[in-house]
Amino acid sequence: MIGGIEILIIALIFGIIYGRDAIDRTFRKSANEGVVESLAGDLKEYYENDPKRMVKLSAMIIGAVAFVTTGAYWAITRTDFLKMIGLD
Repeated sequence: MIGGIEILIIALIFGIIYGRDAIDRTFRKSANEGVVESLAGDLKEYYENDPKRMVKLSAMIIGAVAFVTTGAYWAITRTDFLKMIGLD
């Protein structure tokens, strides 16, 4: 029987392999520019096509950060996480 950790490792490997291909095809990076410059150019083009999509993208990012922060807060306060890592 395959355990949960093994399934997560397999999913991570497939995510790295196929995610890298998707990123390479999605972002058009030139040889003379860095990753941040390429991302800035892509976001500028994304905004010029439809400004409302940038508002939706920003809302999704803020929502994701709030979700992760709330989950971390819950995990620290409602469980014995601090005892497990030796901080309590």
